[in-house]
Amino acid sequence: MSVVVRPAAAPHAAFNTAFLPLIDGLQEAVWLVDAKTHCVVAVNTASQQLFGLPAKDLIGSGIESLASTPEDALFWMDAAIGRRESLHTDTMMRHADGRVLWISRRISHVAQPQGDGLWMIAMRDQTQQRQHDEERETLLAELRATLESTADGILVTDLAGRIRSFNQRLASLWGIPEDLLNDRNDEAVQAWMRRSVVDGPAYAVRLGAIQESPLLHTSDNLKLIDGRVLERVSLPQWSRGRPIGRVYSFRDLSEKLAAHQRIEELSHNDMLTGLPNRRALMERVDYAQAMARRETTPFALLNVDLDRFKQINDTLGHAYGDRVLKEVALRLKESLREVDTVARLDGDEFALLIHQADARGAEHAARRVQEAMSRPFCFDTLSFTVTCSTGIALFPGDGASAEELLASAERAMHWVKESGRSAFRFHQPRKDVDLLSRMRLDHAMRQALQEHEFRLHFQPQLSVETGELVGAEALIRWRDPLRGDVPPSEFIPVAEESGFIVAIGQWVLQQAVAQAAAWLKQGLRVPVAVNVSALQFQQTQFVESVAQALRAYDLPPSLLELELTESVLLRDAEEALHRMQALSELGVLMSIDDFGTGYSSLGYLKRFPIQRLKVDRSFVKGLPGDASDAGIVNAIVQMGRALNLKVIAEGVETEAQRDFLARCGCHEYQGFLCAPALETRAFEERAAQITERADAARAAREQAGRELAAQAPRGARASVHLLRGA
Repeated sequence: MSVVVRPAAAPHAAFNTAFLPLIDGLQEAVWLVDAKTHCVVAVNTASQQLFGLPAKDLIGSGIESLASTPEDALFWMDAAIGRRESLHTDTMMRHADGRVLWISRRISHVAQPQGDGLWMIAMRDQTQQRQHDEERETLLAELRATLESTADGILVTDLAGRIRSFNQRLASLWGIPEDLLNDRNDEAVQAWMRRSVVDGPAYAVRLGAIQESPLLHTSDNLKLIDGRVLERVSLPQWSRGRPIGRVYSFRDLSEKLAAHQRIEELSHNDMLTGLPNRRALMERVDYAQAMARRETTPFALLNVDLDRFKQINDTLGHAYGDRVLKEVALRLKESLREVDTVARLDGDEFALLIHQADARGAEHAARRVQEAMSRPFCFDTLSFTVTCSTGIALFPGDGASAEELLASAERAMHWVKESGRSAFRFHQPRKDVDLLSRMRLDHAMRQALQEHEFRLHFQPQLSVETGELVGAEALIRWRDPLRGDVPPSEFIPVAEESGFIVAIGQWVLQQAVAQAAAWLKQGLRVPVAVNVSALQFQQTQFVESVAQALRAYDLPPSLLELELTESVLLRDAEEALHRMQALSELGVLMSIDDFGTGYSSLGYLKRFPIQRLKVDRSFVKGLPGDASDAGIVNAIVQMGRALNLKVIAEGVETEAQRDFLARCGCHEYQGFLCAPALETRAFEERAAQITERADAARAAREQAGRELAAQAPRGARASVHLLRGA
């Protein structure tokens, strides 16, 4: 390669060609510029390659057209007035294809024997290096931005523990003054961090152990003096396959730990009262069991349920109800020892765990609870009393687990509720009740309804005076393929407890109405009485279900009688009255079953649209010899008559019982004296016999009346006629 030189004009005659081999051997791009004319007089091959211009396009060109930055213009202006100072700078120049090149440039004056000499411009392409630098700076900036954007405090050290990098989050977490970090004052920074933790010596020992193990991965928590907790994670920093330092990340766990603690509190504590909840109670009972087994000491678990708390919510509102619950929680805590536990199970139900307590200790605790609850509750201008029912279970006699103990205490509490409330009672194991067998019986009942194993029997109801058939009571019967005949006294209580009594009651209603309608079509007009449970009666769709059954079988409503228990009247008298009025508007008859065994109010009886009272068989059984039963039955009959109600007695088995009822004025009866509950065909046959016998008795009475009238004197005969007419 050789430098291409255009034949110079006269002003260039002084150019010394001795420079040509020198510049052509250089790797840098070189221009030689005439110092007087500022025109390029020679270029080397590297120059042509750098700018993509052939020598012919460069030689003879003015330097101002090739390098036209403000810096160049100033330099060549100074050169034109004779200044010969060198210039070493970076600048930008364009390639022939328009690309911008970053050029590292040196301009030096070369004196010659004649003339003003030459300017030698040596240029090196820095474009690629500049791009690499920019990319590296961009990457570093992005890394720095990432470092600052993270929520963790980051500290990077070398293997000796000297600080190499950090972010502002680190300074914020530790409260480190910025000048300590910017000055890379390692000892001062570490001293600051050591003073900030609760256990500074332990922190220093742990940090030293980490630094002595370059490959160690660690994670631990640091508790600061201000109460915060920082998580520290330490990882080795690698470069080209070897460790070069360590990266520490610090994260504030204070909020997370506080939230976790709050979640734990909520999972173990009642939000309203702050008491332990059911879950916490179960854990404490499990612990109490372990301690009791080890120390062979008993303990007690009490179930406390507020009496009629629903009335407070319904009358005063839930805000007052919540205030009552908080006050109850406070009173229960005050009535126990520090070592004992009060927990809120649900709603108005509480539990008390009494440690190291036998039956006497449990009784003392229950009495303290009753005493605490006996004090009036006073809120604003209101003052009222809230009582509670308490069930007591003892470990280990009443249960081997927390769930069994709580279930035993709850059963005892329910026995208190059934016995009148506002008292306490110990759990009494009922060996005759097998819970597993009750579950199996409940399942078998549900299967029996699907498999059509239930059937209805009908017991005749007769007039005491005439012996005529006045109605029939529909009674459910069940013959199980495995158990045989299952008496209603066995499966009805289970059905009531499980709620299945609603489905059974609906089936009985449908079948009874269907049978009464079938008898009516056969010419046998028999009112049918159906027992209705309290739970079935409380269903919102009960009245409509009765109406639908009547419509479905086209049965006159007067041929259906619903027997309601006294418990229906006790639950919600106003709602019961509203529902009974709706049934009365349908034309359905209603009676109170098992009258005298409950707590019916005479005021309610007067308001309710009922037609009959049924005397319970327990009062009929002792007639006529038992004076108490005789007095009760006579009182019920007289009360019924005073209220214009029919009175029917059930369980009549002897002539003496029927005769006593006749003397009392009882209207009707049913029982084995006439017939037990019969299948449909047998009932029809028995009804025919009853009707035949009643007709014969009536004919005999009429004949006796005629004979009596014929034998009497004329005046007396007139009196007999008058009496018969009356």
